[in-house]
Amino acid sequence: MQYYLALIAVILIANAMPAFAPPTWTILVFFLFNYDLHPAALVILGVLAASTGRGFLAWYFRKFARYVPTRFSKNMEYAGHYFQEGSGKKYSILALFLVSPISSAQLFEAAGLMKTIALKPLLAAFALGRTISYSTYVTGAAAIAGSTVGDVFIHELKSPWAIATQIAMILGLVALGNIDWQRRLKQ
Repeated sequence: MQYYLALIAVILIANAMPAFAPPTWTILVFFLFNYDLHPAALVILGVLAASTGRGFLAWYFRKFARYVPTRFSKNMEYAGHYFQEGSGKKYSILALFLVSPISSAQLFEAAGLMKTIALKPLLAAFALGRTISYSTYVTGAAAIAGSTVGDVFIHELKSPWAIATQIAMILGLVALGNIDWQRRLKQ
């Protein structure tokens, strides 16, 4: 039982971090290999903890938006209005959260700053997508059985692609907040 609680805590913390946390699938595989936990329980608890962590991440970006430069904060609010116009934009945002293979931290940070964006549908789409991907990772964990789990963690944390992706996502969030969305709304 304590390993399941530790799993939940680690995944919650990792998903509440704004950047550079290990991917949740590596945490799931680590617990699978080291503590012989039930794969279905790992997936279910992983999805619930990751969704809760991402919800908390979006919430505290929303709550503390006042500490972000005013121009950036206002642009993000206008971006929220822009993406709420028309059902096509709304559904494309949900699809992004459903199938996004990249780090979702910055997606939730942006959603938190866009105060008009409802978080529950995004979290539901995220949970559905992660149910599929985590099931795949946990089921396929046997394929990396020859590697030590520590090697997998270190590789993911030190990978130039992983670091570059995190930096690109942070820069993307900054770029998104510097677009004049109010002007785009008037077009």
